[in-house]
Amino acid sequence: MNYWRERSQPYQPGQVNPFKVSRSKIELFMQCPRCFWLDVRLKITRPNTPPFNINKAIDELFKKEFDSYRKKAQPHPIMQENQVKAIPMQHDELETWRHNFTGIVVQHKPTNLHVFGAIDDLWVDDDGKMIVVDYKATAKDKEVSIDSDWQMSYKRQLEVYQWLLRQNGYEVSDTGYFVYTNGRMDLDGFYNRVEFKTKLIPYTADDSWVEPTLKKMKRCMDGDMPAVGKAAMGGECDYCLYAKQRTMLTIDALKQKRP
Repeated sequence: MNYWRERSQPYQPGQVNPFKVSRSKIELFMQCPRCFWLDVRLKITRPNTPPFNINKAIDELFKKEFDSYRKKAQPHPIMQENQVKAIPMQHDELETWRHNFTGIVVQHKPTNLHVFGAIDDLWVDDDGKMIVVDYKATAKDKEVSIDSDWQMSYKRQLEVYQWLLRQNGYEVSDTGYFVYTNGRMDLDGFYNRVEFKTKLIPYTADDSWVEPTLKKMKRCMDGDMPAVGKAAMGGECDYCLYAKQRTMLTIDALKQKRP
């Protein structure tokens, strides 16, 4: 049985082999069940956004920076400044868990879903509990926070990672952290250099929504295509509404061309 090839195919209702869903697919379902259904059943994905290469570079540099303290088994200065009693965690599986196409995996038996997600970092506190850490980068003229409605996706991301680790038998702290860095715009010029100001933001997470959400996702996958425009978190899905309006405009244009 070619398990990996099977998982790359669209989902077939009732299939025996586990179906692979990433952390981002869970977020897609939370935003819009219809977009999720089109993705997993028909492989019709949302339009791609431009790659955030600067953010990717910052992520990699953060990893190298924290890894230097990991090797020394010492706290990073930002942890000391914020009185976080922890150090970057040393773990044999850390590099696997960080890799986008492997991540940390749970075979969720109630749904037969192969759930995975790639973490940014793990710390360990004085009690031996894992602390999930996520790196974020932006550039704005005000202090960063995680208080905006659209940043609920950041919080869900961290909670999925906590859930994955707990399902693998690890003790995980309810408190996770965002290492959030902000490109400064108040300087006199660029001069081949961008300066950043980094803030450590604690977040008390609750992953209790993940298990019931996976069951809802499976029911969605096995059912008919959901209605247009109804987002799981309330409101309307911009992608679905755009597709609907474009279809209607195309139909109207074709009608006008008919003799």
